[in-house]
Amino acid sequence: MRMDANVPLIRLRGIRFAYPYRPEVLRGLDLDFFRGDRIGLVGANGSGKTTLFHIIMGLLKPKQGAIEIFGSQRREEKDFHKVREKIGLLFQDPDDQLFSPTVAQDVAFGPLNLGKSREEAMDIVHETLGVLGLSGFEERVTYQLSGGEKKLVSLATVLSMQPEVLLLDEPVAGLDESMTERFMTFLKDSGLSYIIVSHDHDFLLNTTESLYQIKDGVMRGLGTDGHSVQKPVKIKPMESCISP
Repeated sequence: MRMDANVPLIRLRGIRFAYPYRPEVLRGLDLDFFRGDRIGLVGANGSGKTTLFHIIMGLLKPKQGAIEIFGSQRREEKDFHKVREKIGLLFQDPDDQLFSPTVAQDVAFGPLNLGKSREEAMDIVHETLGVLGLSGFEERVTYQLSGGEKKLVSLATVLSMQPEVLLLDEPVAGLDESMTERFMTFLKDSGLSYIIVSHDHDFLLNTTESLYQIKDGVMRGLGTDGHSVQKPVKIKPMESCISP
């Protein structure tokens, strides 16, 4: 059943989190994320951006706060099984995401676990790789790929699950200009809702519609000039930001 457009897909309230023997990294963070949102998220190293993604996915458990995703409270490990089927997390390091000998095996892993037949999974593999300009990569050995190729294959493993939401952690770090453009074009045309963590300000201006910052453990809206604002400023339409 499709959720009411006025109800957030992801709603976090008062999220507090600290790693062992370290100060709190999140100190009462709130978030409302709606279908169609395309958010850029910035912050200093160690500010809690990756931590936030891992909390949404149930990989980390906050010490305090409420997590509501797709209209249901998420508290225990079992509550996040459906979340991981509908939200795709792209890790910052592709080596954390790729573990099979070949590209096809990595990309097929998710669909097979969702109950797809081998034939259906391979159809998804070919289609997903084609969308990302990676046709012919099926039998490539994963560990022999370049850093940029690994990033795109990692994205393919996420997209093969046909998620409703993407959480992208530094997706273009280390990519050359052509691969960054390919990534940008895909996002612009995808129709997906997403949150992107990136230190690349120009990339965020080209792919997102509003900017937020995590600072002092909470999220604040940002203007395009990088200054905090009460509500995030809507970025001009993405089409007008991209060079012809």
